[in-house]
Amino acid sequence: MSENAEKPELAKRFRGYFPVIIDVETAGFNAQTDALLEIAAVTLKMDASGDLIPDQTFHAHVNPFENANIEPSAIEFNGIDPFCALRGAIDESEVMKELCKFVRKHQKAADCQRSVIVAHNATFDQSFVNAALTRSNIKRNPFHPFVSFDTTSIAAVALGQTVLVKACQAANISFDQKEAHSALYDTQRTAELFCFIVNKYKALGGWPLSVE
Repeated sequence: MSENAEKPELAKRFRGYFPVIIDVETAGFNAQTDALLEIAAVTLKMDASGDLIPDQTFHAHVNPFENANIEPSAIEFNGIDPFCALRGAIDESEVMKELCKFVRKHQKAADCQRSVIVAHNATFDQSFVNAALTRSNIKRNPFHPFVSFDTTSIAAVALGQTVLVKACQAANISFDQKEAHSALYDTQRTAELFCFIVNKYKALGGWPLSVE
C-alpha cells in the first residue's frame, strides 16, 4: 500500500490541505487599517461513511489593535460595540496565537500538511486573518498565505445562490437572520454549507475520482 493510501481520508480529499471554516467581524473593509473585532473557526472531520462533518469550534472577541480605524457604518451594520467590557474581548495577538495553536493541533491529527481557509467571500476573511497574523508576528502560521476555498463560488455552482442565507435555504440548512453577522453563527452555517456541497458531490458520484 502506498504512503498516500495510508493517510486518513480527509488528508487525501483536498490534496493534503486541512479545511478550516473562518468568519470575521470587523470595523471596516480595509484589513490593514480597520479593526478585527470577532473571529470564529470550525474544523472538519470525516465520519465512518466518508462524509464531511463539522468538528471543533474556536471563537473569540478581539480588542481593536493600537490605532485601528473603526468605521461607524461597519459598527452600525454588525452591532458590535468594540469597547464594551461585556464582550470579554482579548488582545489580537493572543487571539491569533490561540487560533493557530487550535488549528495546528487538528491539522496534525488529520495528518494534513497545511490548513486552508474556507469562507463565504473568502478573500475578505483571509485578508483580515493574514493582516492580524502579520501584526501578531506569528512564527508558526498553519494557513496557506493565498489559497482559499470560497463557498460563495461553490454555492453558485452547486445551488445557484451566492448569498449565504439563500445558499443555506437552498440546501435546507436552517438560518436565523437575527443571528447573522455573528462570527460564530456565520461560521457554523458556512461549515454546514461547505459540508453539504462536498457530500452532495460525493453522493452524486463525483468523488472519489474514477479513471477509465
